[in-house]
Amino acid sequence: MLSGFDWLRRCRTGAELLATLYYLERKPGLFNQEEIGSPHSALSGPCQRCWIYPRYAPPGRKPSRYCISCRAVLAHAYWLGHLSRQAVIIWARVNRLPKQLESGKGFSNSRVLGSYVHGQDHFLMAMPRRELKPWLQELLIYHGADLKGLIQILPTAGSGRGISMADILCRAVHQEGRFSMDQLRVRFFSAPHQLFVPRERDRRGLLTFEVSDFLSLLEMAAVFRTLLRPEAQQALYELLNLDDASEEQFYWGRFLGFLSPEAKDMLSAWRIRQWPKDRIRLLYELVGYVAFYQSD
Repeated sequence: MLSGFDWLRRCRTGAELLATLYYLERKPGLFNQEEIGSPHSALSGPCQRCWIYPRYAPPGRKPSRYCISCRAVLAHAYWLGHLSRQAVIIWARVNRLPKQLESGKGFSNSRVLGSYVHGQDHFLMAMPRRELKPWLQELLIYHGADLKGLIQILPTAGSGRGISMADILCRAVHQEGRFSMDQLRVRFFSAPHQLFVPRERDRRGLLTFEVSDFLSLLEMAAVFRTLLRPEAQQALYELLNLDDASEEQFYWGRFLGFLSPEAKDMLSAWRIRQWPKDRIRLLYELVGYVAFYQSD
C-alpha cells in the first residue's frame, strides 16, 4: 500500500497536490487500497495515473481510466487550478516539529491550504503566497532559536511546463542533505527549473538565507509593494537596469518627481541605485509573496 508521501509524489500539478493534501487530512481512508490492478495489456491494465491499483469500475458502466483514489484527486484538482497558481509549497527538515503541527491545531496567523507530517523531522505545507511572511513570523515567535534545519520554499508546477510537482518534491528531498542542523535556513525557489540548476542561483546569493535575513527581505518587499504602485515598480526596474549611467541619472530625477515623499525617503534610505542587479531581482521576486501593509 502506498504511503501518504508516495501519493504526494505522484502529483503532476500543484492542483493535484492540494487535492491530495485535502483528502489525506479529511478522508485518509480513500487511499487505503489493498487490491493490485491487473497487468498492463492491450485490453486492460492498472490505473493510468498511479499504475498500481485497479481501475474504478462502477456497476453497469465502462471502467474508468483511474483507480478510485486517483479519480477523486483529479476530480477535486479540477477546481483548484487558480488557487494552486497563487500557492506556495513548504518542504522542511527540522530537528523538531512545530507544536502547531504536533497538536493538529494549525497556525493561527496564516491561512494554510493543507499540511502533511512525514516522520518526526519532516513536514510539507501549502499556503497562499502572501501568507508566507506571517507564517514565518509565527514560527519564529513560538520556536525562535530552538528550531533548526532547512525550510525550502517551492513553487507549484503545471504539467505543461515539462516539470511536475513530483519532480520538484523529489529534488527538494535530494538537496536537503547538504545542510547541517546547526541553524534554521531558508531556500527560496521562485520557479520550478531553479531546483535543477541551484548552484548558479546560490552563487549569486539568491537562494539560501538565514531565516531572520529572509524575513527581513520579506519585510522590505512588503514596504516596497505598499509605497510604490505597480506602474512605478515597473518603471523603477527598467530605470535600474539601464546600461548608460548618464541616461539613468537623467531619468532618475524625473522619476522621483512622480513619487510620494514616503516612497522617495524609502528609496533614498535603501540606496537602491547602488544595489547589485541580483539583489534588485530578488526584491522584485519577493514582491509577489507579500501583502500590502494596511493603513490605520
